Amino acid sequence: MAEAYIVAAARTAGGRKGGKLAGWHPADLAAQVLNALVARSGADPALIDDVIMGCVGQAGEQAGNVARNAVLASKLPQSVPGTSVDRQCGSSQQALHFAAQAVMSGTMDIVIAAGVESMTRVPMGLPSTLPFKNGFGSSMSPAMQERYPGVKFSQFTGAEMMSRKYGLTRDDLDRYALESHRRAIAATQAGRFKDEIVPVAVRAADGSANGELHTVDEGIRFEASLESISSVKLIEEGGTVTAASASQICDGAAGLMVVNEAGLKKLGVKPLARIHHMSVLGHDPVIMLEAPLPATLRALDKAGMKIGDIDLFEINEAFAPVPLAWLQTTGADPARMNVNGGAIALGHPLGGSGAKLMTTLVHALHAQGKRYGLQTMCEGGGMANVTIVERL
Repeated sequence: MAEAYIVAAARTAGGRKGGKLAGWHPADLAAQVLNALVARSGADPALIDDVIMGCVGQAGEQAGNVARNAVLASKLPQSVPGTSVDRQCGSSQQALHFAAQAVMSGTMDIVIAAGVESMTRVPMGLPSTLPFKNGFGSSMSPAMQERYPGVKFSQFTGAEMMSRKYGLTRDDLDRYALESHRRAIAATQAGRFKDEIVPVAVRAADGSANGELHTVDEGIRFEASLESISSVKLIEEGGTVTAASASQICDGAAGLMVVNEAGLKKLGVKPLARIHHMSVLGHDPVIMLEAPLPATLRALDKAGMKIGDIDLFEINEAFAPVPLAWLQTTGADPARMNVNGGAIALGHPLGGSGAKLMTTLVHALHAQGKRYGLQTMCEGGGMANVTIVERL
């Protein structure tokens, strides 16, 4: 079977809700990343076999197959197709898996895996709250309610369940949140995100632009302190999680160009990384956020690797209990995890985060001269993708 290689990886800087990317239609924002991937790889855009794009809020401006709309908004020829994927927060990580599977099978040679989410313009949860006629409309079916009686699937509940299960305190979470900001600040000030970020024009909510380019993740709180983080109100009375120890609402897009050996020859480029392993696991949908823990252990076993074999980890910071519990379970070195900060500081553009994290991971492996990187993230419904890449 053919191998799958990453030959280009790029992302926009994250935008706060109502912030510097608020004026971008999500298809147009994603198109900026598609154009950047073509430019960075030097690819003939007509050679691209498909665009697979993750997106969670597939309603409003993100409805109607946002992947195809992004192609039509880009410089790619209309002969390039596109399809949209929803595996909740892991949507664009799954897009990467689908792209890799396509080129490994030989049915395609060059595929773009991407993701986009404008949480300003398509608020979180919108598709499941849209009104329907005749009283229909809940995503939780009668059969699901029978199987899980009285359960309301909630990520916030799952986060608190993880804190209790793994003995995590409010102070643990607050200190972790501060460290996320500190690492993101250090990475930004050292210019470690420069090569991965696609500069895009700042657009206000009304679409107007002032000539400024957006190049710095807007969610980073450069003035963050333990005192300020500890002053944030708890989401649930008696709980541990606050808005400061949860991922930030974010607008953003990211993408990776994935090819096989035939694709490498067509493009005449050197690969950045090779996909070494990819898997996905379903787990308890009630605690929901715990899936990355068993998924990582299973992935390492399937890959014939140990946790110490991995040089860098990207564990999505949906809520601080997730990476902290993951560290407990895997025994990984905290210094190797989220070395440039995570979603608590940098933002979590839902369907765009999988491609965003992999973009950061691939660039970090090159910057540090490391070999293996592992990425995983919790996903709605109690699932987790795991991807292991080898820097080349």
